[in-house]
Amino acid sequence: MKLEGIRVLDLSQFLPGPLLTQMMVDQGAEVIKIEPPEGEPVRNVGYRAGGESVWFRNTHRGKKSVVLNLKKPEDHAAFMRLAETADVIVEAFRPGVVDRLGIGYDAVRAINPGIVYASISAFGQSGPQAKRPAHDIAIEAMSGVVSLNLGNDGKPTNPHMPVADMAGSFTALAGILMALIGRQRTGTGDYLDVSMQDSTMAWLANVTGPVFAEDRAPRVKEERSFGGYAFFRPYETSDGRHVVLGGVEHKFVVNLLTALSREDLIPAALGAPGPGQDPVKAFLAETFLTRTRDEWEEWFAGKDVCFAPVLDLHEAFHSEEVRHREMLLRDGDGNLHIGTPVKYREEPGRLDFAVPSLGEHNASLIGQG
Repeated sequence: MKLEGIRVLDLSQFLPGPLLTQMMVDQGAEVIKIEPPEGEPVRNVGYRAGGESVWFRNTHRGKKSVVLNLKKPEDHAAFMRLAETADVIVEAFRPGVVDRLGIGYDAVRAINPGIVYASISAFGQSGPQAKRPAHDIAIEAMSGVVSLNLGNDGKPTNPHMPVADMAGSFTALAGILMALIGRQRTGTGDYLDVSMQDSTMAWLANVTGPVFAEDRAPRVKEERSFGGYAFFRPYETSDGRHVVLGGVEHKFVVNLLTALSREDLIPAALGAPGPGQDPVKAFLAETFLTRTRDEWEEWFAGKDVCFAPVLDLHEAFHSEEVRHREMLLRDGDGNLHIGTPVKYREEPGRLDFAVPSLGEHNASLIGQG
């Protein structure tokens, strides 16, 4: 596998760091989870199945668990022995914590110049907000994303995806892999400062037009990506479910409105997003209410239109497509796992479904029972 022989020490908790190291272990890396005596918090968060937190199982399968109290001299020494043998360290404490504990990049680099050391934090290691406590929703709020996530009342509502967590996770993963490639050339590692806010802002290229071109905030419901186009929004069906149109290209507009005998609406549908789309939206809203979601799925079959039914999460995970792509897997004990999205042909990832118990590998890795 691609990352076989790479040793990772993971000090992070919750989602961003554990997710990126989960992707690494699925591709062959040895990931050693360094847990505090009370354990990774998500061991005890949310729904449980098979005796484990579903969240923990899907971010920690195949990893090894070592429990250390890094404030104790003997445990600090044990960590540094592991760090001397590691290729990558991932941490997500508030800025300054690892240095106070004596396990920061400079301390590790002194004994292991090849280390790739990644720090994931809300706002980065420097700047006016660096020490500000924040989880995903707060970072999304300060990145402008919550202002784009409006309910039917036009007011901000909870985002339904942890965008800042995921953006930070994948940015850190990319940065770590780049640093490992660079180390092959130079022989030395590097320090990676990942701000979850930086990462979130980098995901906004397709929605910054009003800000960059007209020096204003988006008028959300009129913008291209947020419902301003009749052909890029959800519609309710007769059974109270929903479908979406998801493509504004000329061919999709012409194909659908021709099939519905409303060619007269094609010019409006191909116009700019905003109020000019209202007649098309009104027609489509009325039309979609005449059939059920599944009837529309049948009606659209064979038509070249960017259309999709809105599936709930249970339907999505149990869909034929997800099953075919092996994004839902069941282990020998019947527990469900999210599959790996990184699919190589020559060296496919192998999922180790074993979930480590707290401190399970203390004896084998650091000689402490």
